[in-house]
Order: sequence, then C-alpha cells, then structure tokens
Amino acid sequence: MQAGDRIHAMDNLRALAMLAGVVFHAALAYSPLMHMIWPLADAGRSTVIDVVAWFLHMFRMPLFFVVAGYFSALIVARRGIGGLFRNRCARVLLPLLLFLPLVIVSMHWLTVEAAATVTHPSPALAWIRAYIDEHGALPAMPGWAHLWFLFYLMLFTVLVWVMSALELGRIGNRLAKLHSGWLAMVVPLLLAPALASIGIPWPAPEFVIPALWALAFFGIYFAFGYQLFHRSDMLDRLRQLSPVLVIGAVAAYALLFWLTDGFVANRPAPVRHFLHAALEAYAGFWMTLWCLLAARRWLAGRSASMRWLADASYWVYLVHLPLLFAIQYRLLDVQMHWSAKFAIATLSTLALSFASYQLLVRHTPVGKMLNGTLSTAGR
Repeated sequence: MQAGDRIHAMDNLRALAMLAGVVFHAALAYSPLMHMIWPLADAGRSTVIDVVAWFLHMFRMPLFFVVAGYFSALIVARRGIGGLFRNRCARVLLPLLLFLPLVIVSMHWLTVEAAATVTHPSPALAWIRAYIDEHGALPAMPGWAHLWFLFYLMLFTVLVWVMSALELGRIGNRLAKLHSGWLAMVVPLLLAPALASIGIPWPAPEFVIPALWALAFFGIYFAFGYQLFHRSDMLDRLRQLSPVLVIGAVAAYALLFWLTDGFVANRPAPVRHFLHAALEAYAGFWMTLWCLLAARRWLAGRSASMRWLADASYWVYLVHLPLLFAIQYRLLDVQMHWSAKFAIATLSTLALSFASYQLLVRHTPVGKMLNGTLSTAGR
C-alpha cells in the first residue's frame, strides 16, 4: 500500500473509468445499435462506433465496481463498518439524493424542448413528439438515469455489513487463493449466468427497483475488489498473464461481435445465448484485470494533474449527461460528419464539466462533499 491517504493507481483508475462514461454516452448518438431507441440518435452513424463503444462498455462499469470494492475494504480497515456507512452516506447517498432530481428534470425538459424544436429528430424523439401532440405532455419516467451506480453502491455497502456479520468472507478468500490462471477462468463463469438472463450487451439497470442480474453481476466485481485490498498478491500472480489477458479479451469480444452480427441478431437458443454471455463475461473480466495491472504499472505515481483529474471526475460524471443532451440535440440539425459531431459533443461536454468544477465546485461545500479528504473511489 502506498504511503499517505491516497492509493494513486486505484484513484486514477477510477477517474479514467468515470471519464470513459462521457465518451461512451456521447458515442451512443452515432451507434447503429441504439439508433431506434436513443433520443439523441443522429442520422450519421457508423459500425466503428459500435465496435469501440460496446467494447468499452464490457469493462468500464465492472472496473468501477472493482475499484469501489477495493476502497470499501480500505475504509473498513481504517474506520470500521460504521466508518464505511458514514462515508458512503456522505459521498454516495447524499449526492444521489441531491443530483438525481436535477438530472431527471433537466433531461426531461431538454427532451420536451427538443421534441418541439428539432427539425430532424431521431426516431425516438419523433415518437416523443407524436406522444406529446396526442397526450399533451411527456410523463416523467421513474429511474436512476446514469446515477444508477450510486444506488447499487449503497446496496453493496449494506451487503458488506451483512457479509461481515455472517462471516461469509471465507467464500471470497477461497477464490482469492486460486492459481492466477484458474482465477481468470473461473470468475467469468460465475458472471455468465447473470448475463445470460438478459440481452447482450448488458443494459444499464436504471429502473428504480434493483435488478437481480445486476446485483449478482456487479456484486461479484465489487467483492473481487474487496478481496483485492486484502490479497494484493492476486495482482502479482496475474502480472505474467497481462499480454494474454488483453489479447484474450479482444479476441473474445471480436468473436462475440461476429456471432451476434454486431449485437443485432435475434436472441438465439438458450445454449447459444449462454455461450454469448460467457464470451461477454470473459471479455469484460479479462479487460478489467488488464486495466488493474496497467494502472499498477503506469498510474501509481504521484501527479498533481492526475490528482486534480481524480477530484474532478466525480463531478464530471454527475453532470455530463444533461450537458450531452443539450449539445447533441442541437447537433441533430447540423449538417456535419458524425465523427466531427462526436468530437464536438465529447470535447464540449468535458470542457464545460471541467470548467464548472474548477470555477464553481472545487473550493465549495459541494466539492468537499464529493471529494472529502480521503480518496474513496466509487464514492
């Protein structure tokens, strides 16, 4: 463990996982897979976006939950279960309660405004326009939006207490002691049943009621991160597999993309669908392991710029989706290549988010609420 309060590799990795969410959500507007259902969908789209964006999707949030589990174990070790609850209520529950209404209201208003004004609406936006014309208003849909991960993180905080009270950590200890090769092969098999119960790629579990598949799927990643804190030798044992992991992840994803015809093929028979789920699990888990190893090698140093980025990333993720809605709705009527629109949307959203953090948030009570004094990744 590093000296000082911050674990730089994990803290920086959390920041990159958060910021990757901006890129992913911006890409959805140009995804052929999302064209009929995403209200921001642009007329210009490319299979390249689907190849890259959904590969990122395989491991971005799983990686976040690994880091969240790691820092949960760190807080328990330093402050006990009570300290974990106090930290999570301050850094997770309070931001969720404060920001969720603002996010929902702003995205709802932007969508209604776009339905009334956009000349070249997406199929979903055109449907929304017709619905409003017929019914007079667009009903608010209950859900967690892109803040669903905070809701699940609070649930996992409760499960940490339950696991501790029932002394169930021995199950994770046995997995942690597996040989590195077996660890890389066994964990995805534990993930596959949850993925086999839903479509591929996995959807964001943003509905207000917890999804059992999400509890199992992300819970395994969270538990893995929790064990990683106590068994840092797990990564040492996996270091020699680093090239194999990244090559295997890309190969598993490529095969999955080909077998599902870019994820647009009809849901196959159960056996074949389980094979697809297993490939998705292996691609995601192996890339998650590789990112952890890469962070240990390249992100473990102390850096003022990375420290600032790590502090800003939580705010950026909280506010980025309404900003993307505002920007990408306006871009629907702009005649421009999809790649230029993608760049404009991504860079503008990041620039506005970073600027607002530095000018309006960093040195305020909101900044203290989000960042605190201890690096608690996945807050």
